[in-house]
Amino acid sequence: MKKDIHPDYHTISVKMTDGTTYETRSTWGSEGDTMSLDIDPTSHPAWTGGSAKLMDTGGRVSKFKSKYAGLGF
Repeated sequence: MKKDIHPDYHTISVKMTDGTTYETRSTWGSEGDTMSLDIDPTSHPAWTGGSAKLMDTGGRVSKFKSKYAGLGF
């Protein structure tokens, strides 16, 4: 095997949308960083059977609705 071609795995914290956190090993970020998720299995309709609703954090849906409000969308 070639040396120095494998990514550096380190421990990070993952923060779910409900505020819970867990530690895992990843190549993302650096040692001790926290990854905050916008969508996870507890909030995505595909995993919750449609009972959870997605939040429009980016404002794209509301921007679309306001732009095309009079066209019947």
